[in-house]
Amino acid sequence: MPSFSRRKLLRALAGSTIAAPNTVRAERKQVDHEYFEMTRLEIWLTSLDPAHDGMVLGQLSDLHIGNGVPDGRVISAVRAMNEAAPDLVMLTGDFVTTKRDPTERVPQLLGSLKAPSYAVLGNHDHWSHPTELRTGLEKVGMTVLQNENTHFRHRGVDFTVIGVDDSTTQHDDVDRAFKGATKGSRVVLTHTPACAQKLPAWEDVLCLSGHTHGGHWDVPGLTSGLFKRVGQPWYRGYYPVRGNQLFVNRGLGFGKGTRLPRINSDPELTLLTLRRLEP
Repeated sequence: MPSFSRRKLLRALAGSTIAAPNTVRAERKQVDHEYFEMTRLEIWLTSLDPAHDGMVLGQLSDLHIGNGVPDGRVISAVRAMNEAAPDLVMLTGDFVTTKRDPTERVPQLLGSLKAPSYAVLGNHDHWSHPTELRTGLEKVGMTVLQNENTHFRHRGVDFTVIGVDDSTTQHDDVDRAFKGATKGSRVVLTHTPACAQKLPAWEDVLCLSGHTHGGHWDVPGLTSGLFKRVGQPWYRGYYPVRGNQLFVNRGLGFGKGTRLPRINSDPELTLLTLRRLEP
């Protein structure tokens, strides 16, 4: 499959969200000039243990801390996440953009998240300082998964979090990430949506990703076609993929207050409510 390059795509663009299976609600949050949308949706899973029906996952992605996002937007998003009080928070990579970005600001800005938090690294993290980022996040109590899995005990039953490392930089190893992971309630975190193709098929697994910024410049009828041409048809919102379910978060970085604007693709914080679907 051809590799995905955001630079190539944006050059081409320089010249609609796919709906989730149930109602999707978006609320605009604004603090001074900082802004993002809070998207709430339900995901129905036959694989979900009945004990986990109603469990809420919060997701943030592509923060690009440094020049890629005003600190105030991150602070506002963390505050909104804490007010929403999800059971778990999922962070799907690209905490920074370049080696020049302040990696120490990542744990400083995210360390006040109250819910147990799990993270994977993105391509920009691997191109900058992956070890420092992992260490910093772990120091503030987050679990960083690089082709690993772990369990969170919720209502007396294990909920499995599987982290597949970034596929754009070829650090992914799905078999290793799934090793020892029990079936039942599971969520997969990975940065690049295309990695969803590599997951075990037809297991009704939920996969959360980011990377695409929701198209960044989303021009109806053009952006979706260009993403398909580069082998990345999943670029924002909800998709079924090989018997599993994928949600692509639009990311928090860039747009207003930065040098790289967004078009029809506002920054996003997601709250996903998991629902048990009887087989």
